Amino acid sequence: MNELNGDETASSQPVLALKKVERSFRQGRQNLEILRDVSLSVRAGEIVALVGPSGAGKSTLLHIAGLLENPDAGSITICGEACAEMVDDERTSVRRRHLGFVYQYHHLLPEFTALENIVIPQIIAGHHNSDAQDRAREILTWLGLAERETHRPARLSGGEQQRVAIGRAIATGPDLLLADEPTGNLDPQTADEVFDMLLRLARGANLAAVIATHNPGLASRMDRIARLEDGHLVEI
Repeated sequence: MNELNGDETASSQPVLALKKVERSFRQGRQNLEILRDVSLSVRAGEIVALVGPSGAGKSTLLHIAGLLENPDAGSITICGEACAEMVDDERTSVRRRHLGFVYQYHHLLPEFTALENIVIPQIIAGHHNSDAQDRAREILTWLGLAERETHRPARLSGGEQQRVAIGRAIATGPDLLLADEPTGNLDPQTADEVFDMLLRLARGANLAAVIATHNPGLASRMDRIARLEDGHLVEI
């Protein structure tokens, strides 16, 4: 078994615990084993880099951790809640209460402003509109985008779009942040600036985070590095 754990402390329960996760896909007559007996534990304040070659299964692992995809076997525990056997409504509830997502492509809603893109997930999570707008403005100010709050995504640069996406991910106060190549679509300088902002936000909020990246320099700035290859997860 490949089990990657942060330092054990009596008072620190894992925010994310994957145990013996398996996932395979059929491709014609062939069965492709993407994840084999994968275990991973991440505590509050830990930022884990997820690395590995293209096609290794990093996105699949993040989707399983984020309750967007079911494993074939294994357990998923988020903030003490066993999630593997949950029905869709229960999984949605866990995502809204505990998870934030950042993707390689920002996936902002094009018809809404930067402010509205950060307000909407808060409203869905049950926050009052006035409180959601106040928090969105606070986040945009911290991200250096206060003057862009009325701009729709098409009027923002790639780096600005991704900063809004990060703001959206942390707006509801998640316990766990999952990011899939969050700077992969940006030029090197912008990628470094956006990644630095992402790290500062995650550390400032004491989030547990798993961030997939192909960039060794960015991976080296995180607390731990886990490599996924041939279905197995090992710490390097």
